[in-house]
Amino acid sequence: MILPIAAYGMPVLRKVAKDIDSNYPDLKKLIEDMWETLAESHGVGLAAPQVNKDIRLFLVDSALIFDNKDEDDEDGETFPDAPGVKKVFINAKIIDRKGEEWAYNEGCLSIPKIREDIFRPEEITIEYLDENFAPHTDTFNGITARIIQHEYDHIEGKLFIDYLKPLKKKLLQRKLSDISKGNISVDYKMQFPK
Repeated sequence: MILPIAAYGMPVLRKVAKDIDSNYPDLKKLIEDMWETLAESHGVGLAAPQVNKDIRLFLVDSALIFDNKDEDDEDGETFPDAPGVKKVFINAKIIDRKGEEWAYNEGCLSIPKIREDIFRPEEITIEYLDENFAPHTDTFNGITARIIQHEYDHIEGKLFIDYLKPLKKKLLQRKLSDISKGNISVDYKMQFPK
């Protein structure tokens, strides 16, 4: 089932999400629905707060980035993490960030039609549980590390626009206000603040 994406302004997007255990109701179905929602909206990552659930769960499919291109992007930049990953992250905790911060033009399904260059470290190490609640500690780099950091921010109640300088954010206020009022047209289901 395709779930509506929580739009900018929904309170759940600003909450620090809660850990869950394997008894979380209908978790398998929620994960299936989130994968279906991610595919329908043509995203590369989706966090539970974006489908109005305040739990520490997110999905990453960085393999989509590489499906239609070589390891080099259109600017000739090489991503060391090709071919990417498709993973579920539960109760994730980033334990280390390394490397030079690099800019990449990010967007967000909850903040449609706004894209900005955001600086993030090139490598992260993260502890998490997979969909079977098996523990993992993995290191990711490149575009995969960026997507994980973006989705991780969602479970921490943060949005990519929080990294913008105050003037830049102020210039976006009208667009952000329009999104929260539902004055936007997208090709996926959205849920707006009341």
